[in-house]
Amino acid sequence: MKKRHPIRVLLLLLLSAWLLTALYHRYKPLPEDVDRAWPARAAQNVALLADDTWVDTDTGDDPARHYDQAIFDEFFRLIGQAEKLVVVDMFLYNDMAGATTGSLRPLSEQLTEALVTRKRQRPNLRVVLITDPFNTLYGGVAAPHLERLRQAGVEVVFTDLNRLRDSNPTWSGLWRLCCQWFGNSTEGGWLPNPTGDGKVTLRTYLTLINFKANHRKTLVVDEGDQWTGLVTSANAHDASSAHSNLALRFSGPAALDLLHSELSAARFSGARLGDDWPTPPAPDAADQGDRLAGPRLRVLSEAAIRDALLDAVNGARAGQHLDVGVFYLSHRPQVEALAAAQERGVRLRLLLDPNKDAFGREKNGVPNRQVAWELHRAGVPVRWCATHGEQCHTKMLLRYGAHRPATLILGSANYTRRNLDNLNLETSVELVAEAGHPTIRAAREAFQQRWSNPDGKTFSLPYQAFADDSRWRYGLYRVMEFTGWSTF
Repeated sequence: MKKRHPIRVLLLLLLSAWLLTALYHRYKPLPEDVDRAWPARAAQNVALLADDTWVDTDTGDDPARHYDQAIFDEFFRLIGQAEKLVVVDMFLYNDMAGATTGSLRPLSEQLTEALVTRKRQRPNLRVVLITDPFNTLYGGVAAPHLERLRQAGVEVVFTDLNRLRDSNPTWSGLWRLCCQWFGNSTEGGWLPNPTGDGKVTLRTYLTLINFKANHRKTLVVDEGDQWTGLVTSANAHDASSAHSNLALRFSGPAALDLLHSELSAARFSGARLGDDWPTPPAPDAADQGDRLAGPRLRVLSEAAIRDALLDAVNGARAGQHLDVGVFYLSHRPQVEALAAAQERGVRLRLLLDPNKDAFGREKNGVPNRQVAWELHRAGVPVRWCATHGEQCHTKMLLRYGAHRPATLILGSANYTRRNLDNLNLETSVELVAEAGHPTIRAAREAFQQRWSNPDGKTFSLPYQAFADDSRWRYGLYRVMEFTGWSTF
């Protein structure tokens, strides 16, 4: 009988271990309350907040940027009046600027100061920050803002990304076998820091290319005799401070749903929290029916966001309006649903970031230009945000018209496989209300302003400005989206 060569046997065992590890961690069970659509609640104290960036029309080759920002001003107001509990979940929370040039708002320092100041004013106030380990480059650099928070008594929780499914399984399966055990260090780095000055270790890069994150951006506080939540696309990140973003603030039981969504993330990351936190009430019977009994709001996380987006697009009828503004659009079911909506007569408008600016570095337009080419050929009206170093970072869908209630969905989730298929942690909210509701009107006006460039302000450009019909880059987008070897 022929003997197997021991090296071949070893290689076969290693390959099997790699494939089995990759498959398990791509499809393993999710932590509790991940991928959840919370109950529809009566919408209370709802307001749309916008950060807008534009340049003046016809001001030359190097126009000055202008800003109108409201999101973090409301963040700081809410923190400044809290008496019992503040919970922040923030993906990017640092002053790493990369190669960014121009004026930056020091959002990380401002948020740190707001939390530390309120904790000092109210020593019994419980303050919790949940964040992503990217802010230390996975243990490769110090995080002065987070250390200052700890010293002030804020509970800082780094999300345990290992509990999430792997978005880049061909690499992560190998990384889990070979590299995750080595930890990391802020000393002894010899590779360039991908976000700024200094050096980092190889271990930082090996972890980085897992391409997974707690991508949420939320706030929950007590406000007088009620609880208030805020869900946004904006990061407390200095280099992101010029981005265009949207947020929704709301109060009532939905804010407690948001609080307990964050409690889940903290607990599976090892934090012992929540025993004395308020619990969401049982849903009202009126909230569970199909008929609209006043405006309703739902907190959505992970793939529940995908399902709500697809329901909104697939449920759009001929003659209804569908306005979509998003930083990344690559998710195949979303793309196909938008094309089908256009074909059946939905009045669709698509406003995309051109994917050319990334903190001072120039990108190649993947995936938005490739998806825009596909949808443009399907007849979808497309415009590009007119970015000048910043990003059009909004993630918003608004459906309205045809004498039906309007639906607004916004939050942290881009329309990509990584953001919508239970790989990242994400939080968005869905508001269903009559077309005349103030928040629906505000969302319509915000989109219309960015689409139409009123009053000599340039927010967007026609499709031809960044049209790209390269079949090679289209193929590259499809491979990157399918495999997970991508930053989107």
